[in-house]
Parts: sequence; C-alpha cells; structure tokens
Amino acid sequence: MKIGFVGFGNMASAMADGWIAAGVAASDMCACAGRYDALVERCEARGMVACHDAAEVVAASDIVVAAVKPYMIEKVFAPLKDALAKKVVLSVAWTWDSAKWEQVLPGVAHISTVPNTPVSVGEGVIACEKASTLNDEQRAVVLDLLGKLGAVVELDTSLLFVGGTVGGCAPAFVAMAIEALGDAAVKHGIPRADAYRIVSQMVLGTAKLQLATGQHPAAMKDAVCSPGGATIKGVVALEDAGMRSALVKAIDATLQ
Repeated sequence: MKIGFVGFGNMASAMADGWIAAGVAASDMCACAGRYDALVERCEARGMVACHDAAEVVAASDIVVAAVKPYMIEKVFAPLKDALAKKVVLSVAWTWDSAKWEQVLPGVAHISTVPNTPVSVGEGVIACEKASTLNDEQRAVVLDLLGKLGAVVELDTSLLFVGGTVGGCAPAFVAMAIEALGDAAVKHGIPRADAYRIVSQMVLGTAKLQLATGQHPAAMKDAVCSPGGATIKGVVALEDAGMRSALVKAIDATLQ
C-alpha cells in the first residue's frame, strides 16, 4: 500500500511519523510541498520519497492524503480528477466534508477526516466522516490504516468538525494546563523538568484510566476527593475560577 501526501505540513508530518512508528515502510510513502528543498530534507530524514508536484504523488500512490490548505483544494485536485480515478483520497482539510469533495472530484473515492497531532506517537484521535464515496473494502483499509495512529471516531457530517475541534484544538488547551500545573509545581520547589514529567504522566495516566474503565469523569474526581482534604479544596478553587466555563467557551470560540 503506497501512501502519498499532497502537502506536508505539521499534520501530514505527524501522520507520517505515526505510520512509520507503527511499522509502515517509510519507503512506501511520498510527499510534495511548496518548498521542494525543505521537503527533500524532511523526507530524507524519514526515509520517504520527495516528489516535485501533486501529479507525481498521485501517480506513485494508492492512498492520497489531501493535506494542503483548504483554500487550495480545488486548484490542486480538480486537474487530477482522471488520475485519481482508481485511488483513494484521504482528506485532512478543515471544512472539507464529503459533499464538498464530491463537487470537485465526482466519482472519485474520497473520505474526510480530522486528526490531531498526537497521531505522531500513535495516541491521536481521528474524527472520521461516516459519509464517503469509498466502497466497503476501501473503507476497511482506510480505517485500519487510521487505527494505527490512534482512536478512530466515526461521526455524522454535521458533527465531523465539532469532533475534530475537540480532538484537534484541545491538545493546545491541555498543553496550557500542563504548563500551568508545571508552573505551580515549580513555584513550590520542584525542578521544571521533573514538574513537567509528573504532570504529563498524570494526564496520561488519568486519560488511560478513564478509557480503560469507562468511568464517568465526575466519579473519578470524587474518588480522589477526601472529605475536608486537599483535593476538594483545589476543586473548589477551580470552580471559583470558572475552569469548566472557560473550557466550554474555548471550544465555542473555535467553532465560530
């Protein structure tokens, strides 16, 4: 299975890194991007093939990852319609759902997704549109491939970019929380490197526990809060500071 990236920015690079880490041969992946010299350097560092343009990527690939800026999609892909006839287009372009792709590439197999950057370490979440023009065999192949990058969540079209926002933008919010908790630890004397290690492992462990048990987050919180203890005092401080409201407003803002 040959994978090609049309556009090789942060998200495409993260996907490539995740697939390589999962055992996909780097030599089976190629990419094109605006700055060829920089692309060559980035591809060679991974063992991938650098291509001069999108047509070259399409010719060399079975699955074509559409990773250019959304405003460039029609200009880049419309001329490639015939060349894409027997390929699968895997879109990671923001706001490009199945209906929009069908206007540009009618009759071509395409599927729209919204991954997040933790796919680079196989711990991503990939929102995947239920609607697509893939046949059952193609969809199974794509979902298996995406599954190597993390958790795949299939969503109705109306929810695709909501799920993508929560999964794709929230890593920035979590990183801010990690930084803030790290600062708090440093304030109380813990060296910064140790502080970040403690906080990041705590976030990882808490997330794994929730996923493994399916426990409601509120129940997990309650389990840590002893009557009159330190944790419940911290919880009340967060409530007073409006943490819940701030997070909801952050997601609302990204969807405007």
